[in-house]
Amino acid sequence: MRKPKTARVNGIEIAYEEFGTGPLVVLVMGTGSPGRVWQAHQQPALTRAGYRVVTFDNRGIAPSSECPGGFTQADMVADTAALIEHLGGGPALIAGTSLGARITQELALARPDLVKAAVMIATYGRNTPLQQAISAGERALYDNGITLPPDYEAAITAHLNLSPHTLDDDRTAKDWLDIIGFSSQKVTAGVRAQLGLHDREAERLAAYRAITRPSMVIGFADDRTLPPRLAREVAEAIPRARYEEIERAGHFGYLERPDEVNRLLLEFFAEHA
Repeated sequence: MRKPKTARVNGIEIAYEEFGTGPLVVLVMGTGSPGRVWQAHQQPALTRAGYRVVTFDNRGIAPSSECPGGFTQADMVADTAALIEHLGGGPALIAGTSLGARITQELALARPDLVKAAVMIATYGRNTPLQQAISAGERALYDNGITLPPDYEAAITAHLNLSPHTLDDDRTAKDWLDIIGFSSQKVTAGVRAQLGLHDREAERLAAYRAITRPSMVIGFADDRTLPPRLAREVAEAIPRARYEEIERAGHFGYLERPDEVNRLLLEFFAEHA
């Protein structure tokens, strides 16, 4: 395994990895997951296409600073901006998923000078009651010292994040349960701090009307965690944003249907590189 580089930015340490040469692409991961998740599918495809690709661990995810005392979404946006400046390759092409997509659209709004074009995957501009309830439950498990049995945790994760079309095939479902169980991430104090963001996130759709950078939003038709209607709302708010929806994909659609996600990323970035 490659040892990540470390950048001292925005008052904290950010661990990142860099691949290839060419126009800079920065990939922003979602809640509780390390940046290396991108390296399964998106980073290799982008590197082969001639991009300089950077993946990184958001604050809260070791070996980046965990900041267990808490932080804001604005802190995470500022981290991403400072990392792009540290890399010296901006403005950059940016793609993020879930919380990473929210960071991406906020970055495009706050620092358009650093964003050449932005892709938001499985995104949202407002919280829903179900999203808040799931997040509150995840925080309560940590706060009460409750650890779910690994097999049950894998099953719940699969149910919330994969398409029913994937899970309807018993062999495929078993493979995914094994993958999720093997790669399960422990909820640390830093991850708990990330989970705490969800209760403080404001409705931001009106603000996104001021985004000027070329934008594409990708929704997943079977996303239970952040249903595609939330992604469509973001696309409708951003002037001239392109919206694409991928069928037979859940919240982990970038892992579940990587060829379709990669095709859209490569097509969009080629237009704006």
